[in-house]
Amino acid sequence: MSDALPTFDTVVLERDDAVATLTMNRPERRNALNRDLERDLMAALETVRDDDAVRAVVLTGAGAGFCAGADLTSFAEMPNPDQVEHHLIKVYGTLVDLLTTMPKPILAAVNGSAAGAGCSLALACDLRVMADDATLLQAFSNIALVPDAGSTWLLARQVGYSRAYQIAIEGDRIPADRCLDLGLTNKVVPPDDLLGAAHDWAHRLAARPTLALGLTKQAMHAAMTSSLQEAIALEARLQKQCLQSDDFTEGVMAFMQKRDPSFTGS
Repeated sequence: MSDALPTFDTVVLERDDAVATLTMNRPERRNALNRDLERDLMAALETVRDDDAVRAVVLTGAGAGFCAGADLTSFAEMPNPDQVEHHLIKVYGTLVDLLTTMPKPILAAVNGSAAGAGCSLALACDLRVMADDATLLQAFSNIALVPDAGSTWLLARQVGYSRAYQIAIEGDRIPADRCLDLGLTNKVVPPDDLLGAAHDWAHRLAARPTLALGLTKQAMHAAMTSSLQEAIALEARLQKQCLQSDDFTEGVMAFMQKRDPSFTGS
């Protein structure tokens, strides 16, 4: 990707050295997902995924909220349940897949509320920083729906079945301090410090051996649905790949020379 970054109607894409920031930009609707935002977010994620200069990503929302979930006015345009089913698989499924398979660390900087599918987007990121007044909300049961956008998979693996089921069926907002206790966020900071904290963390990760970080992400996601022996075999294959990397050579040399390593992600 050249220095001239692509522009989108509903997503702001910025890059600071090796860190890309994607800001969902429908603040008047608390960044609720409609066709335009879904399309732009998908394209922006593909852009940073394919840019070798980007080694860490921050996802956040403009204005007062991270993402309010599906814009129900958009779903009103799809009254056919078969169309909704197709959309959830093809669009939401693709967005969550982009987040969970991108071979780079992705941090969600959660401001305000991350609700419904917006909660799924936050949980699909590798790491989360929440403002201390932010909340996560599985709102589906409040309108007689089941969780979607991967929420059942993501929640159950974050907090276990019983807590995940309780969160899903009670439909209550989970404040940031409770999210920290449950392991749903990694850090909680004052609202004014949110983006600074997320960017500082992303820059630290971007300076690390990001090839190995991406392969670690791949291994951990695979381990959630594999046997122990399958996990060991995948680790061995990925370790072989790391052993042939420039970063491994640099890491060993830096250790022997008692200096800080300079990793390139290759």
